[in-house]
Amino acid sequence: MALPTSSVITLHINGEKFTLPVDHRTTLLDALRERLDLTGTKKGCDQGQCGACTVLVDGRRTLACLQFAVAAEGREVTTVEGVADGERLHPVQQAFLDLDGYQCGYCTPGQICSAIGVLQEHAAGWPSAATDDLRPESGPPPLTAAEIRERMSGNLCRCAAYPSIVDAIAQAAGTTATTGADPKEQAA
Repeated sequence: MALPTSSVITLHINGEKFTLPVDHRTTLLDALRERLDLTGTKKGCDQGQCGACTVLVDGRRTLACLQFAVAAEGREVTTVEGVADGERLHPVQQAFLDLDGYQCGYCTPGQICSAIGVLQEHAAGWPSAATDDLRPESGPPPLTAAEIRERMSGNLCRCAAYPSIVDAIAQAAGTTATTGADPKEQAA
């Protein structure tokens, strides 16, 4: 007896439910782009190497090209189309605009979703390979440029807008990337 190779699934994307039949081999990226016309998520390498397809699944950064759509059933998926609050941009989106954290823009949706995940991970106290003090009582490490670069290292930008991306993430976090200090304190 042959096992079925497709299923009807319900995906929760950007606060909406979508029910669709999918082949079990369909990636979340292909379901988003080709089946649901949510083309903000980009297909770069299609091998999990560039980060252009980064989305948030249950609030965690996920490479949509490496996750099967059936594995996302019942989980909350947020794409770049869903991070704004109505007409009000997410602070990371606004910072990317303010500080030119993009050039051609192709990687920008993945960069933005990844940056949102980075800020949530940082706020939760998760260390990175650049974190000096790993003791839980030390709290979140300062969000330095080195911390941001390390945490964003899975997202590539062929245009090399990295300095502006780091600055934008720091601005969205309410800090400056070079010192990890609050910009209000530096102005004093």
